[in-house]
Amino acid sequence: MLMPALGFFVAVGVALLPPSWTVRAQAPAAPRMAASAAAGTSYLKGGPRGVVKNTAGLTIDGLMVQLISKQTSIRTTVYTDEVGRYEFPPMEAGEYVLRVPRPLEFKAYTREGVHIHGPTPLPDIIVERLGRTNLAPSEDFLPPVPELLPQLTGAEWLSNMPGSEQEKAAVLKACSIGCHSIDYPFRMKFDEASWPKFLHRMLDFSPRLITQPSKNNYIGSQAGADLIIEFFKRNRGLNTPLPPIRPFPRPNGMATRAVVTEFELPWVGVNIHDVAGDRDGNIWFTINRSPIIGKLDPKTAKVVSYRVPPVQPPRNAPKDASGMASAAHPGFQAIYPDKAGIVWFTGTWAHSLGRLDPRTGDIQQVQTDLLFPEEDMAVTHNTGFSPDGSFWKTGHKKIYRWDPATVFTTGKPTKTYPLKYATSTYGNFVSPDGKYFGGGGEYIVWLDIATGEVRERKLSVAGKGRGAFDPFGTIWVGGDRLAKYDPKNDALVEYRLPTPYTNLYSTRADKNGHIWSGEMQGGRVARFIPKSGQWIEYVLPSPWSLDFNSWIDNSTNPPTFWYGDEMGYIVRIQPLE
Repeated sequence: MLMPALGFFVAVGVALLPPSWTVRAQAPAAPRMAASAAAGTSYLKGGPRGVVKNTAGLTIDGLMVQLISKQTSIRTTVYTDEVGRYEFPPMEAGEYVLRVPRPLEFKAYTREGVHIHGPTPLPDIIVERLGRTNLAPSEDFLPPVPELLPQLTGAEWLSNMPGSEQEKAAVLKACSIGCHSIDYPFRMKFDEASWPKFLHRMLDFSPRLITQPSKNNYIGSQAGADLIIEFFKRNRGLNTPLPPIRPFPRPNGMATRAVVTEFELPWVGVNIHDVAGDRDGNIWFTINRSPIIGKLDPKTAKVVSYRVPPVQPPRNAPKDASGMASAAHPGFQAIYPDKAGIVWFTGTWAHSLGRLDPRTGDIQQVQTDLLFPEEDMAVTHNTGFSPDGSFWKTGHKKIYRWDPATVFTTGKPTKTYPLKYATSTYGNFVSPDGKYFGGGGEYIVWLDIATGEVRERKLSVAGKGRGAFDPFGTIWVGGDRLAKYDPKNDALVEYRLPTPYTNLYSTRADKNGHIWSGEMQGGRVARFIPKSGQWIEYVLPSPWSLDFNSWIDNSTNPPTFWYGDEMGYIVRIQPLE
């Protein structure tokens, strides 16, 4: 079903915004009787296949079916089509677990000891309704039983809780990008005196490490914090029952024509931040709160880890840096494998830049702000990596460029460009041809590197602003809305997201100009097609979609989307069209 999504023009350029459409949610359609005459072969992918039905023998569309390899623990998920059929791509022969992940309105289904060899026909999967409520329409609402609650996304929790849109927007803004998904506090219960104490730790400290006080950190005001506290006191008190739950509808159409693969990592409690692919097909990733840079081989699921030592202050640092670097909490953020095979990364808490040579294991790190205290500017966090090897970042109302030949010795930028309005941007990125710099945050910043022309365009709602250039030179950044800046027409457009109570931390553009991003708190990855205004949402088998920065493999057709979920696994989405 196609659904309109709202968009906004900001007064930079003047044009009419065409309507946007989304392939996503329709109310769970009435199941259909299996039609063997319609089985055909056009949907086949060449792997194990079967049909999903309910206890009345009716086929179920838009349901996820998953195989978990006993050998590698790789989880592969596909979706049932309009007549309940599903089929996997060719799978390695061996033993698997067959299951329905996130069955929501159905009871859990798991079958152990499934042996796969080629296009194995699998027995019909029969799913049983989880339960019904007394409130019509009963098919849409489920009892809030323990089997259901862990499957809900943060967005589904917000959608089902009583409260104003202002309260829910405050919860999303304050609790959506820190330590965990916002489903976590909904699964807690406290008395009235305890909720403010619990939320104080969440609201009044810096994110993730929660070690430094930062009053009303993301919400920005005590009035906003009070909205959140009262919302949870009212909805999750010790004696407050949960209402009947209406999960978001199952996917349909193009949103079901994809293969989702999840790769487990050999550690518990890791927090993946960024991923990027190298020339050999490996996926490199950073861990935000551990001293590890990782490399995944998707063919084997083998993971190689590189332990990064604490940063040591440069010997030639002109200011007293004793203990400033080496005492920082370990953890990393941006990652970029260059054409020569060198892997560049940034340290989140040590404010550092690192260089890893995988062939030798040699690691170099530097804190440029210690080398160059006049500017107190570090190449760190969401640094933009240019195809020519240079590093780009904003700060102190400037755009900075560093050269890899001197960044470890002098720390000084080789070029700066003044900004008039933006103090800095959270996101920093360079166009694939190396001609333009872009940044996102409160403002979208655009720089023509050759001419030095700078433009700053203020967003109506500031976002995190990690983003990218598409193949046509347009900037796309994430936030509460998807923002587009077209430098050719000097036009800024903001699109509301198709699923309520979600936001985007980052965006990526593929070779076709399609825009991809994990919808934080939504348990889905969005693909936006600018030419048609269409949204396609791939519902995930795990309910989080905490995508802090992704990577697109443009060597495949269609392109393949990769992201590392903060919950500790790596996800690949292979659309079939």
